[in-house]
Amino acid sequence: MAQQFTVRRARTSDVPDIQRLIEPLVQERILLGKDLVVFYEAVQEFRVAESDTGEIIGCGALHVMWQDLAEVRTLAVSRAWRGTGVGHALLDRLIDDARELGLSRVFCLTFEVPFFVRHGFADMGTETVAPEVYAELVRSPDEGVAEFLDLARVKPNTLGNTRMLKRL
Repeated sequence: MAQQFTVRRARTSDVPDIQRLIEPLVQERILLGKDLVVFYEAVQEFRVAESDTGEIIGCGALHVMWQDLAEVRTLAVSRAWRGTGVGHALLDRLIDDARELGLSRVFCLTFEVPFFVRHGFADMGTETVAPEVYAELVRSPDEGVAEFLDLARVKPNTLGNTRMLKRL
C-alpha cells in the first residue's frame, strides 16, 4: 500500500524541515534561498504535507500582496515524493486559502509551467496591475512583489522563470 500524507498548516517546529526541504532547490537555482528568520516570520503563510510517518515531504506558502492578489511561494516536494500528488494537494490547499481570504487572483513565478497550467494558471506576459495599485505595490520592500511587478532589480534572480496568474 502506498504511503499516505496530509496537508496542514505549518507550525514553528516545521521551519527547519521546510528549510531543509527547499535547500536542494536553492542549490539548483530553482528557488531563492531565505534566511531561517524569514521562514519563522512567514510561518503562518505556509502549509506542509506530512507523511503518515510524520516526515515533512512538501511545503508551500500563500503571500497576500494586495486586496485581490496573492503569490504562491516556496512550493516544493521532496524528491522521493514527486509525482505522487503532494504538489497538487498543496497547491489546491493554497488556492482554497486564497478563496477563503476573498482573493480573486493568484500569482506565481516558476520554472514548472506545465504543473501550474494544469491548475489553471496562464503566462501573464507583460500584464501587471492598474497604475494606482502599481504605485502602492512598488513601495513594498518584498522581493516577491518586485518579481510580480517585473522590476529590473530582480531580473538576475528570476532569469528563465515564467510569471503566471490564475483568476479565481
